[in-house]
Amino acid sequence: MIRLRTPGWAGRNYLLLTAAAIVTNLGTHGALIAAAFAVIQSGGDGGDVGLVAMARTLPLVLFLLIGGAVADRVPRHRVMVAANVLNCVSQAVFAALVLTGEARLWQMMLLTALCGTGQAFFSPAAEGMLLSTVSGEQAGRAFALFRMAMNGAAIGGAALGGALIAAFGPGWVLAIDAAAFAVAGALRAFLDVRHVPERAPGGGLLADLREGWDEFVGRPWLWSIVAQFAIVVALVGAAESVYGPLVARDELGGARPWGLALAAFGVGTVCGAVLMARWKPRRMLLVGTLCVFPIALPSAALAVPLDVVGLSAAMFVSGVAIEVFGVSWMTTLHQEIPEEKLSRVSAYDWFGSTAMLPLSTALAGPAETAFGRSNALWGSATLIVLVTALVLLVPDVRNLTRRTKPVTGAGTTGAGASADAEGSVRGHG
Repeated sequence: MIRLRTPGWAGRNYLLLTAAAIVTNLGTHGALIAAAFAVIQSGGDGGDVGLVAMARTLPLVLFLLIGGAVADRVPRHRVMVAANVLNCVSQAVFAALVLTGEARLWQMMLLTALCGTGQAFFSPAAEGMLLSTVSGEQAGRAFALFRMAMNGAAIGGAALGGALIAAFGPGWVLAIDAAAFAVAGALRAFLDVRHVPERAPGGGLLADLREGWDEFVGRPWLWSIVAQFAIVVALVGAAESVYGPLVARDELGGARPWGLALAAFGVGTVCGAVLMARWKPRRMLLVGTLCVFPIALPSAALAVPLDVVGLSAAMFVSGVAIEVFGVSWMTTLHQEIPEEKLSRVSAYDWFGSTAMLPLSTALAGPAETAFGRSNALWGSATLIVLVTALVLLVPDVRNLTRRTKPVTGAGTTGAGASADAEGSVRGHG
């Protein structure tokens, strides 16, 4: 019998969370493509596809903060399982409507809105659960391997989903996604939460939100990077969802080159995770922030535009860079934020990073009309570089360093934490 050996730090919860994330990413990334094709199959146009996409994003933004507060009051695994059940049911109904040819635009918008609501509650709980699962020097490696598994599943899910849509239609891909949520929810139901201390009775949901806000604004490195990513995510989202397909259609010969570029980005994220599984930079937040600069490369490549080889190279480098940032960011949150506030802080992080995305995608078309596509893309690349340079002016971003023991109290700033650990810890991940 062959026995698979796992590292000592990869305990039961980590393995369950990773397995569940692989299953859901395989299903979800195919389902995102299937939803668009379901709209088109029902007679919808590009505007209808945009409405369905917005219906998913809007509740995600609206309910994230509430989801974070709930996840710090209720056992996180219960929130995750409940969100998975909601996603499973909504996707199953969506699949049934598509397979029977009865799907209407308002029904698809409602069902994708339910999916977005489930994600709003799931994401802060899941991030808080993952961050509380690992500890010590191996945290960075654990986060890197987790993200590598997620990104690999996302690439496979998108490729498999596209093939299944071509062979059987979008309805069956939506049904597979519903089944994936059911399997993932079952896995997450077996999470062991005995190590998580019981929450002290609080002053209510609003009080919890205020406490999370105080934790958020009291750390300059935290709110400055979230503000940075509110702009970066908005600009990258507009470039990838609007300008990229248009450039591919008009300049590169169709959808296939854009698909290759997106695949190169996915491969880059996997390579970045492999790198961060071995590399532990001492000043992880500084290294992560420096890696935001290359995220401007795809917008610049589309502005030229470069051929498919050059564009794919830019997307690959961007994928590596965003993964280095992502692992560094998770490691920093794990180190600096008290366990009982992880989900609320994560919710403010998610909220700030996605709040401007619906607006940016809506304004991408008018910006192209007003300034021209190339100028709009050059402007996006320039803004990404500018806001990243501004974040480097924050002392905590430059000076925060790695340590082996997580913070135990609230209100500790990055600079103070770095000073406390300066003499005893070398290396950061």
